[in-house]
Amino acid sequence: MKFYNWVIKYRLPLGIVFLVLAIACTVAFGFWPSFVLYFIAVILIFSHFFFGPLRLIQEYMEAGDMDGAERVLNTIKFPGLLYKPIRSVYYTLKGNIAMMKQDFTGAEKHMKKGLDLGMPMKEAEGASLLQLGMVSMQKNDLRQAENYIRSAIRKGLPDKENEAAAYLQMCSIMMTKREFRAAKDFFKKAKALKPTTPQIVDQIKQIEKYITRMPG
Repeated sequence: MKFYNWVIKYRLPLGIVFLVLAIACTVAFGFWPSFVLYFIAVILIFSHFFFGPLRLIQEYMEAGDMDGAERVLNTIKFPGLLYKPIRSVYYTLKGNIAMMKQDFTGAEKHMKKGLDLGMPMKEAEGASLLQLGMVSMQKNDLRQAENYIRSAIRKGLPDKENEAAAYLQMCSIMMTKREFRAAKDFFKKAKALKPTTPQIVDQIKQIEKYITRMPG
């Protein structure tokens, strides 16, 4: 596995080395003896631009090392050459990192690009729509936020933590709109999921302090 990751990391320079060796072999011995070297060079260079280093990014994401993930993303100089589903994931990851840095304009731009390209799974599309809803809330565009989050819930979300977050965001929007019965319904749905993420648990505790006093 480590060797495979090493190959992914250094595909382009390895491809160039094999190409140079192939050309030298062609000059010395002719084309056919160097055919295998050309073949390996083409595979390495093609896969570098077509598939990118997404496998390496996944490892950083699973380890919670967003700086490492961003460094790998920054090595992709020509995202337009990536295979379409991989390009979609690339822009989604760029959006997530921008969101963490509170670059809401950048987050929105990248996530929209990812959605426009089409998500490989409906749950991934739902998660991106939820993120866009949160970006819209940060920008105080509650109408757009509600549209995104409702769409995210319809599309489906990858786990109960994301579902709870979506319901809590809808609860906040309904409270702002003074639609208290709807706010209570969304809060009950969020609480029923029994989320464990500290931030979501804390948000539930904060809302619970005053939601029971609301009319409706």
